[in-house]
Amino acid sequence: MKDRTKTAVISGGAGGLGQALARALQERNWMTILIDRDTGRLPTTACQWPVTCDLTDPDARRTAFAKILKTYPEIDLVIYNAGITQICAFEGSDEASHRKVFEINYFAAVEMARAFLKSVRTARGTHLAISSVAGFSPLYHRTAYAGSKHAVEGFFKSLRSEEKGYGVKTLIAAPSFVATNIGNDQRQADGIARPGSAGDGIDYMTPDDAAAVILKGYDKACPMIPVGRIAKFAWWINRLSPRLFQRLMERNMRGKAP
Repeated sequence: MKDRTKTAVISGGAGGLGQALARALQERNWMTILIDRDTGRLPTTACQWPVTCDLTDPDARRTAFAKILKTYPEIDLVIYNAGITQICAFEGSDEASHRKVFEINYFAAVEMARAFLKSVRTARGTHLAISSVAGFSPLYHRTAYAGSKHAVEGFFKSLRSEEKGYGVKTLIAAPSFVATNIGNDQRQADGIARPGSAGDGIDYMTPDDAAAVILKGYDKACPMIPVGRIAKFAWWINRLSPRLFQRLMERNMRGKAP
């Protein structure tokens, strides 16, 4: 009997990292389902299915997820990649923009996990959350973003314990700065911007390089996957001395244009 083709669902699939992850999985002969608010530039092929959906819209979410599950009742890998950033001082932000960051970065991922929970159990598959260095450490001018990514990590680390008994793995990848939208941040007055567009980043990685590291960690079932030299450095320094990490982060980030 021929083995079933493995299937991955990727949110933020039209973005640079989402597409890089899809390409890498397609090279492994996976079927990739790419969810994004605008999928107009993504072709439908034998191994790629773009699904247009605003993940902050509950009705749109339910419709999109039901359509996917009707065709693919077993999901081997869900990659929670959709997200935005907010680059500004907390003093210059407001409640609405803070909630918007959480709606996309945290609540959309939570509801996506809820929708695909049983299908991942059926496949004995994997949840893979794309967090950030800001998910385990502080980051200057990123209070809402860091808060949302800390929440993402707390949720998926806790989910890991619940799903382990079903043979499901739950992994977290933490990139530092991935150059997906340099020069195209489309920043709004409240500091909301496209991911991977920050002008104050350090040691940027290409999306393909980041995807390769993430999938290498997936292959090894690493619970935490620091992505890039800065991420690895940040992970270890923050664990050894949070105070030292904060001092180093402030020295490197302050004075750079937000």
